[in-house]
Amino acid sequence: MIFDYVAYLVLVLVIVGFLVSAIRILREYERGIVFTLGRFTGVKGPGLIILIPFVQQMVRVDLRVIVQDVPPQDVISRDNVSVKVNAVIYFRIVDPERAIIKVENYMAATSQLAQTTLRSVLGKHELDEMLAERDRLNADIQQILDQQTDAWGIKVANVEIKHIDLNENMIRAIAKQAEAERLRRAKVINAEGEQQAAEKLVDAGRLLAAEPQAMQLRYFAALHDIASERSSTIVFPLPTDLLAHLGGASERHAVTARDASGPQQDRGREAGVPNLGTKRI
Repeated sequence: MIFDYVAYLVLVLVIVGFLVSAIRILREYERGIVFTLGRFTGVKGPGLIILIPFVQQMVRVDLRVIVQDVPPQDVISRDNVSVKVNAVIYFRIVDPERAIIKVENYMAATSQLAQTTLRSVLGKHELDEMLAERDRLNADIQQILDQQTDAWGIKVANVEIKHIDLNENMIRAIAKQAEAERLRRAKVINAEGEQQAAEKLVDAGRLLAAEPQAMQLRYFAALHDIASERSSTIVFPLPTDLLAHLGGASERHAVTARDASGPQQDRGREAGVPNLGTKRI
């Protein structure tokens, strides 16, 4: 009687073990790669999967997007600057069969390929391009990785460069370069402002020259500004047209004096008066 119970118990345990090894449940984002006696027989899932124990084996594959960090890589740029760069890649499996059969460990293979590609692509660019054109570099790395991993049934969705670490000397050099660039821009803006001001002054001078009364108004405005300041010295602007009138009057007076002295010298010669010159001793 006891042996009968033991036999029933063993039979129940065998049935339970058979069911446990035969039944698999796959979630919506999972697929099962089934091998029958070591040979690939299909992709199953999602849902309830029944396998033949000891004859069929199944490998689970996750189809969700996988986020993987790329360790910091020592990169020498095209202008011979040594930097440390790390990145992050986003990829997913689109063909579970190739991801399991074509490569031993698709996670390690993708990580190693991302590291070598990162060094190769960034080494072709200068440091300024690494800092200013990250979007283009991300797109180049993503395109290369996507082409290389297509044979493994993997789709690289995105690649992002996270950090570019520079040594202290390069940081100081970049700071000096940025300061020099700001000074250059300031000088250019100052020169452009002086040029525009000079053009406006030339236009104003032409307008004032065309209207003398406007120049007088400018003189009065200058006197008003000087008088409003607390200063013991007052500078009185002398109009240029007044100087011109004074100069013309002095020239006319000199011409009149020469004309008046000419006839007197002629009458002295006619009267026999010798013209005594200055005797040099």
